[in-house]
Amino acid sequence: METNKHIKSCPIELVVKLINKKWVIQIIRDLFFGKSRFHEFKEDKPDLSNKVLSNCLKDMEKNGLIHRIADRYDRKNVRYKLTEKGRSLNKVLYEIAMVSVDGETYSDKIKNDVRATFKETLL
Repeated sequence: METNKHIKSCPIELVVKLINKKWVIQIIRDLFFGKSRFHEFKEDKPDLSNKVLSNCLKDMEKNGLIHRIADRYDRKNVRYKLTEKGRSLNKVLYEIAMVSVDGETYSDKIKNDVRATFKETLL
């Protein structure tokens, strides 16, 4: 790819590096859909270990995608929230979802329901 001499890395590659690790996209999706606690991220991911989730959340925080919010009175009461940078992925996730929905053999009703849900949540 030929780029401007002042750009050292392709902007697309930089974003892909942020989100290409396993579980990151799913956690971002979960945050958009209202999950915010460690145990909630694991609910529908039986293959996700505590250690991997912990490391993933730390990386996401380091990369500026999420904030870790700890209750100062109860250290075990921790929530996670998307940063502005994390929230800016909303349109990307919406388009990814629409590619999948349009390519699958769902009924029109299911396609419309999924489109509406993702549109309401992500856009």
